[in-house]
Amino acid sequence: MAKLSAPQELAGIAPKLVEVSNEVLFADVWERPELSPRDRSLITVSVLAALYRTEQLPFHLGRALENGLSVEELSEAITHLAFYAGWPNAMTAITQLKKIADERSA
Repeated sequence: MAKLSAPQELAGIAPKLVEVSNEVLFADVWERPELSPRDRSLITVSVLAALYRTEQLPFHLGRALENGLSVEELSEAITHLAFYAGWPNAMTAITQLKKIADERSA
């Protein structure tokens, strides 16, 4: 599995943000052994969906599938959070999950 990294095209405008993302978030936090990558993905997808962070969500939905979560498990998590984070947030997240699942099955 490829190591996570911030988009390098952003380094021209925000080099420190890219550096900190790569060195702290992806090389340290995501690699800590206390949680599995699968669990980290479930947490990340849930938070991104709950906070309506739609630009980051597709990447992390794909990563969650790569980290061992199934479409069914992600769908259930999104359905569950609809009642805590809002129906529109969940509908947006499930629409993005469907698109990713359809692309991967094609």
